[in-house]
Amino acid sequence: MDRLTAYLDVKSPYAYLAIEPTRRLARRAGVLVDWMPYTLDIPSYLGSATLDAEGRVLEEDRTAHQWRRVRYSYMDVRRYANLRGLTIRGTTKIWDTRLASIGLLWARERGGADAYLDAVFPPFWRRALDVEDPEVVAQALRSCGVGADGFAAWAAGAGGVLHDRVRADAEAAGVFGVPWYLWGDEVFWGREALPLLWHRITGQLPDWAADLGLAPDDGS
Repeated sequence: MDRLTAYLDVKSPYAYLAIEPTRRLARRAGVLVDWMPYTLDIPSYLGSATLDAEGRVLEEDRTAHQWRRVRYSYMDVRRYANLRGLTIRGTTKIWDTRLASIGLLWARERGGADAYLDAVFPPFWRRALDVEDPEVVAQALRSCGVGADGFAAWAAGAGGVLHDRVRADAEAAGVFGVPWYLWGDEVFWGREALPLLWHRITGQLPDWAADLGLAPDDGS
């Protein structure tokens, strides 16, 4: 069965919103999803900030333009999340998700990537999961049935090396954000690209694609 490679980072709400639509596309198109981590370096393009539990800024290194982008992004993802009954609470800092990404690689090698996503993404976006805590990540791995014996040592050694190689390979392929898809020799960024990706996989576009300017129409 053909494979669709999908890159995610748990600290991206857009990646969270893309998981289930990607699964549905894959099921209907008859392809497998190969979930891969791409750990974002958010401060490099959106600056950084730390907030308290009430959302007050404690410290920041962001321009006014970056703040506008961040605030719009959270407004946008919450609108989509509300349509699907998902909870997305704004984070109080920019999380270091390298360990969670290494956890995905561990789960992937043991056939548990899908279950791991469900064990990590929803609680993280409820502010109920500390993805920087090795034991918390290990417990997420146990909860999805892949086990965590040896994970800490692997994450500190070979798993970290693998993570860095995966990230470098992704960037060499053009990846700069998430969700990101690789299909054959083409790349696609964002869940907004799923209709086009569907076309590339199946040769068809959704019936409404022409109305949105995503396909030729009959001129009517």
